[in-house]
Amino acid sequence: MEIITIILLSAILIEASYLVIVNTKRLSSRPGANPIFVDTSVLIDGRIIAVAQSGFISGKLSIPRSVIGELQFMADHADTDKRSRARYGLDVVAELQAIPNLSVEIFQDGSKAEEGVDERLLKLAKKYNGSICTIDFNLNKVAKVENISVLNVNDLAMSLRMAYLPGEKMLLELTQKGQDAHQAVGHLTDGTMVVVEHAHSLIGQSVEIEFIRSLQTAAGKMMFAKMANNKVNVPSARRSQPRQNNNRRFAKKPFRAEQNIVNLINNQ
Repeated sequence: MEIITIILLSAILIEASYLVIVNTKRLSSRPGANPIFVDTSVLIDGRIIAVAQSGFISGKLSIPRSVIGELQFMADHADTDKRSRARYGLDVVAELQAIPNLSVEIFQDGSKAEEGVDERLLKLAKKYNGSICTIDFNLNKVAKVENISVLNVNDLAMSLRMAYLPGEKMLLELTQKGQDAHQAVGHLTDGTMVVVEHAHSLIGQSVEIEFIRSLQTAAGKMMFAKMANNKVNVPSARRSQPRQNNNRRFAKKPFRAEQNIVNLINNQ
């Protein structure tokens, strides 16, 4: 009887151990259970705070100690611009740790990566079946070649940004004057500035505009538009003048300007 009891208990113990192992493997295979190793570039950028606060990060954010060590080295030894950016990156780490319902850990891999921080991140992602959060272009490419999942904040921002092509129309509120006297300025919901030609008199109103072109600058993206109805207010005094006289009057100006330049060169 005792032997039968021991056999039954052994069978139950083996079955329970098997179920624990199987469930552990299933949990580790879920995307949310895999660690997300954060790169230095993401911390310096800072936009990951807004992403984390929105609740879109379901996995654990693992910030390697080597990444923090790189930020510390930059904050102590780099030039003024890099020092301020590195200090901001360290502040971002503290803000991420303070976000409720967000799992953040400092992964103890050593304060310095002899092979380089990027190479260390690739090794950690492979070893722990995790992904890499980065905005570094080269690291992003190498990770994809190595079949490592990448969370790129730049790709997320581009996917969420509203895109308007030339010829498309929309209703826009004009809030302020532009650089030129005839221009008015409005903003899209994502903050993109839109300069509308010949709309100065309509500031404070919502008007239908037609996009003309876009311009990418270091400060961000700008778009230019015109009034959708193509109506431009022309002063009545200019309308009353004969068109032929206007052509004669303006035709002389280029000749006079060119002649003045020629006279100035001849007098030298």
